[in-house]
Amino acid sequence: MEWEESIDVIEDTDTDSDEEIIEPPMYKVIMYNDHYTTMEFVVYVLEKIFHKSLKEAVRIMLNIHNKGSGICGVYPAEVAETKIQTVHQMARDNEFPLKCGMEEE
Repeated sequence: MEWEESIDVIEDTDTDSDEEIIEPPMYKVIMYNDHYTTMEFVVYVLEKIFHKSLKEAVRIMLNIHNKGSGICGVYPAEVAETKIQTVHQMARDNEFPLKCGMEEE
C-alpha cells in the first residue's frame, strides 16, 4: 500500500508578536492553627499534599503553631482549591478540625 504525501508547510515569519501571555492569578494556600490537630499530622499533610521536605514542613508547621497560620504554597486557583479540599478530607478522615483557606497573591 502506498501513502500519498501532501505536506503543506506554513511558516510563521512574524517573530515579533504583539500578543502578551497572561499568567493566571496565583493564590496562597494558608493553613490555620487549631488546638486539636497534632503537629505530626500537620507535617504529614505538608509533606504529602504540598510535597514539602521534612525540614520545610517542620518550618511551616512551626509558623502555623506560633503565628496562627502559615503559607503552604502558591498555586493557580483550581490547584489551590483542590489542595484545600484534599487537606479538609484528610483531616476529616483522621478526625482533626484542620482548616485551610486561600488568598490572592
